[in-house]
Amino acid sequence: MRRILFLCHGNICRSPMAEFIFKALVRARGLEGSYYVESAAVSAEEIGNPIYPPAKRNLTQHGIPFDAQKRARQVTRADYARFDRIIVMDRSNLRWLERIFAGDPEHKVHLMMSYCGLSRDVADPWYTGDFEQTFQDILAGCEAMLD
Repeated sequence: MRRILFLCHGNICRSPMAEFIFKALVRARGLEGSYYVESAAVSAEEIGNPIYPPAKRNLTQHGIPFDAQKRARQVTRADYARFDRIIVMDRSNLRWLERIFAGDPEHKVHLMMSYCGLSRDVADPWYTGDFEQTFQDILAGCEAMLD
């Protein structure tokens, strides 16, 4: 079983969207037993908070089921050993992880959009307000990961 952790700054927008989009794609492809998926934050700012309402609305609009009880948690150093792949939404997340993990000796950490052959970050809807662009970025990244 492959264990995947999606990370963003607060774990209330992009990383939970990625968690539930990826889970939906895995279900649609009949691969439920092949993946274990979670999401977390690099910062402690939103710990305990639910998914941001506009992110939930966007997932609902696309028919993506999500756990309404999902609460933000911060990534820990122990997560490096627990997960096979750690997917970050932007370069700022990478910088935070360098401090938390003290490196990436097993090359587990990847930028989401790198799976699409792109060197840009996933659009952050907290600042852009564009949850649809974020959804499309994440969907493309998740599909490319599975392919």
